[in-house]
Amino acid sequence: MRNTMKLSAIAILVASLSACAVGPDYQTPLKVADISFNSPYQQAEQAQSWWQAFDDAVLNQLISRALVENRTLAQARANVDRAYAVFRDVNNDFLPKGTLDAGYQASENPTLSPADDGVITRGYSTGANLSWDLDLFGKLRRASEAAEAQAQQADILWHDAQVQLISQVATSYGEYRGAQLRLVVAEQNLQNLQQSRAIVLARLEAGMASELELAQIEVQLHQVHAAVPAYRVALLTADATLSALLAQRPGQLKLGAVPYLPELKQPVAVVEGENYLRYRADVASAERILAARTADIGVATADLYPNLSVSGFLGFLSGPGLTLSSETQSWSVAPALSWQAADLGSVKARIRQAKASSQMALAQFEQQVFDAINEMELSLNSYNLSREQQLSTELQWQASNKAVQIARQRYNAGTGEFLDLLDAERELLRSRDQLAQLQQQSFVRLVGIYRSFGGGIQLI
Repeated sequence: MRNTMKLSAIAILVASLSACAVGPDYQTPLKVADISFNSPYQQAEQAQSWWQAFDDAVLNQLISRALVENRTLAQARANVDRAYAVFRDVNNDFLPKGTLDAGYQASENPTLSPADDGVITRGYSTGANLSWDLDLFGKLRRASEAAEAQAQQADILWHDAQVQLISQVATSYGEYRGAQLRLVVAEQNLQNLQQSRAIVLARLEAGMASELELAQIEVQLHQVHAAVPAYRVALLTADATLSALLAQRPGQLKLGAVPYLPELKQPVAVVEGENYLRYRADVASAERILAARTADIGVATADLYPNLSVSGFLGFLSGPGLTLSSETQSWSVAPALSWQAADLGSVKARIRQAKASSQMALAQFEQQVFDAINEMELSLNSYNLSREQQLSTELQWQASNKAVQIARQRYNAGTGEFLDLLDAERELLRSRDQLAQLQQQSFVRLVGIYRSFGGGIQLI
């Protein structure tokens, strides 16, 4: 009865000590300066369906294929599996460890006694060897917290990899369509200039135009011709980028020859009071690293205190003949207490290192919050200004087109100057190409909104 009470008291003492965990208990920061951060990370529901608002079947197909085929995304998914496997491995340290062993030993002259000269002894052993580290001061618990936070970070980074991949596909798609559009514009401009050149030639043969007028129209022709290769290079570059993102060889994509850039039919909406920081994977990732570094302080601090472990054996020991019976049954229990008393200076140095790492992680997290807030604001303003610029350029292009028509009619009727027609056509070329650039720019900046808000902004 007395032994039972002693064992119970020891068990209660061990359990109470195991309930303690040295080091700070982590608390998620609620604010950074005046910026509220009180919502846990979540992947936006519309993160992978955001682009369906454009009603662009080709773009939707590209994104769907990329999410399946992209190798970088597969790597991020494998990294999640690895991180959670590490977490489970660390968690197993709470449990006793054991092995099943069987061995044979033969020796001659096992002692220095003359009586053992020439004596050969043989023996067998088989059984289970067990060991258990008692987590008296929470070292294993803090290590488990750190491993879990790092596994959660890997999962967050996988979600972020999806957002980044969709952004890259959409941006490259916009660059592809933009290069297509600028190439078509250039080809249309070449046709217009060739028609104007034919008119000048006819008037030159009739003595109604000069060599100077012909040279001036040819200058514009050569300028447009020189720009065409650059558009083709941009087209090839976008095709190669898209092919790589979809894990395909170049030239296999069939995107169609009709150049157009997707545009929203309705505005981008920012919900008042919505905490968009919760959709930012980089912020959430930095917060999880902060949690892991905080737990590392406890791991290092636990080395200031003794460590208690228990090892044991349960099995059979026999002589030359392998006999498994009650006579050969054997067991042993060996508690051990270890303490790094002679190396406390190094322990304290590791604690200071862990605290410094935690301070670095906190500073990184706070900076990430500021970066995220400013990036979201900048992406919205940049897109709105780009759209404003695009609308103005559309009006400019329409006016330039009307000016060319009037100038050509006057020139053909002999009442207008050729230089007026030339200037009008030059302005039309410039405004149409600028409009194509701005259409591409607006689309790319819209992709920037998607990326900076983690796919969490609404398209209404």
